[in-house]
Amino acid sequence: MGNKNYMKLEIPAYSNNESFARAVVAAFAARLDPTLEEVSDIKTAVSEAVTNAIIHAYENEIGIILLYSFIEDSSLAVEVTDQGKGIDNLKQAREAFYTSRPELERSGMGFTIMESFMDEVEVETVSGEGTTVRMVKHLSSKKMQGEKSHGTVE
Repeated sequence: MGNKNYMKLEIPAYSNNESFARAVVAAFAARLDPTLEEVSDIKTAVSEAVTNAIIHAYENEIGIILLYSFIEDSSLAVEVTDQGKGIDNLKQAREAFYTSRPELERSGMGFTIMESFMDEVEVETVSGEGTTVRMVKHLSSKKMQGEKSHGTVE
């Protein structure tokens, strides 16, 4: 196993925190020297996952969204977790254009977008307990910028 670095972020499920979460994960991924296209892919996928937690998980309350991201070798993994209502029908939710909140005129829950921009997408959900979306992007660069294998960070 190669070098591994991680970050955790906890934010309230406010819509204006979506762009912050997207920027934080992109900044964290920057140490791998990704292409502009890879950065854009990561930001789009994170945006979709965080927006789902804001819009669908908590609906009329403000809950907490946890982001956990780690880098191992040339891969970036991102987990977006909420403790909201969960997804009742995950298969249906993963269909293009499906939304649990049609009154908001949204074009779906974004799982097909996440799947098209990331190399791996897994969703774990428990009704009434929450959802975790795990995504992995294998980046073209293998630059590790001097991180030490014993866990210290620059």
